[in-house]
Amino acid sequence: MARLKAQYLEIEPDFDARVAAYWSKYQEVFAPDGLQTCNPQVLKDFANSEIGARPGNQATFNSAWNGMGDAAAAEATRSTIGYLLYGPGEVPLEERLQQLLDGTKPFAMTGFKEALLTKVLCVVYPERFLTILTYMTDAGGKREIARMVYGLELPAPESVSWTRGRLILWSNDLLRGLVGDGFANQQHSAAFLWWAKDRVERCG
Repeated sequence: MARLKAQYLEIEPDFDARVAAYWSKYQEVFAPDGLQTCNPQVLKDFANSEIGARPGNQATFNSAWNGMGDAAAAEATRSTIGYLLYGPGEVPLEERLQQLLDGTKPFAMTGFKEALLTKVLCVVYPERFLTILTYMTDAGGKREIARMVYGLELPAPESVSWTRGRLILWSNDLLRGLVGDGFANQQHSAAFLWWAKDRVERCG
């Protein structure tokens, strides 16, 4: 893997010029004051944008939003993001994440689940979170990347007592440690992991 990393780092990064400004905008939107005053459309646009990270098809979220109407949907989305980022200090981030995944909070926005919650964390904490938005998926999440790139078998959620929220945070930090230094940012690191996964997959 060191050889692949060295090979990748020789390639000039091809960053989307829109990302820095877009994420800076949403860092302001997701600040406490910004979250309470932003236009509802700004929140809906975030859920459907692929700039900087691709959350996939958000049909469930969009259907719920359209059914609830802009005002109610925006309030639920604000409450969801606010709880994730600024919830009670005595409730760890992994537990807040799990509660939102489970839908146990009555204010949780329908469809605002793992990919979008992780995307919020990527924007607000860009030094920590890789732009790999799911733990496991057929298309490849953190679990699949760890297996294919590093030969590590991360646990299936149903096989351990850890919550999915804990697995999401743990696997992010594990991959971030494994990928190491030398990258411009965590998006660059994530791009390498996707590239390495595809290379290994093609080589069989």
